[in-house]
Amino acid sequence: MIPQAPEIIFAAGLVFARVGAILMLLPGFGEPSIPVRIRLSFALLVCLILGPIVAPNLPAMPAQPMMMAGLVMGEVIIGLMIGAVARIFLATAAIAGQVIGMQTSLAMAQSFDPSQGQQGALVATFLNLTFMLLLFATNTHHMLLLTTVNSYAVFDVGTMPDMGDAAFWALNAFVDAFRIGVQLAAPLIVFGLTFYLALGVLSRLMPQAQIFFIAMPSNIMIGLFILTISLGAMSAVWLERMQRFALDMN
Repeated sequence: MIPQAPEIIFAAGLVFARVGAILMLLPGFGEPSIPVRIRLSFALLVCLILGPIVAPNLPAMPAQPMMMAGLVMGEVIIGLMIGAVARIFLATAAIAGQVIGMQTSLAMAQSFDPSQGQQGALVATFLNLTFMLLLFATNTHHMLLLTTVNSYAVFDVGTMPDMGDAAFWALNAFVDAFRIGVQLAAPLIVFGLTFYLALGVLSRLMPQAQIFFIAMPSNIMIGLFILTISLGAMSAVWLERMQRFALDMN
């Protein structure tokens, strides 16, 4: 039986409700620096490609408008939930950058962070851009797009996910983001504790000298050197967690 025009429009709206919500928040695709028209065009293109693939999983168009609206809202909630969890893992760069900035006396060096859409610590902006570049260079964005497709196997259309499980999932992602952020900044945390402890001892031995003022350039220079040699390990840890998120959804 050939679908009628209203049924086709309803199916397209269901697909766009979930896919559009996911791509609105997905790292690399939902960045505030990307023009809205480009993001919308890309979401429509993805829906056009995914429509025939997920069409067998879509329910029939309900006769009552309220049931139809409920189905659409459920798809939007599922999409926002998946995209928000992926966005939380990108926030680890901002957490690590802020901690590193405080340890290297660069916390007051602010610049516009395109991934956050606001001012942020200079180190956090650098880490965000580095991780974003790594996301595309390693084709991890393909795994995230595949997550969008496989979400229909994890969350059935027309079935609202359990809010308790969803909240627990988001809470675990939030905790993981802070844990990974602290792990990324761990070399600089150790350096900061050691450096400021040594400055405290020197200030007690030479109270007349302005130890903290004299040692500030050394703090910045050594901190940037440690950041340079540990950047590869930081990127590997973040990339492994992002890929694990994508694999968990597949």
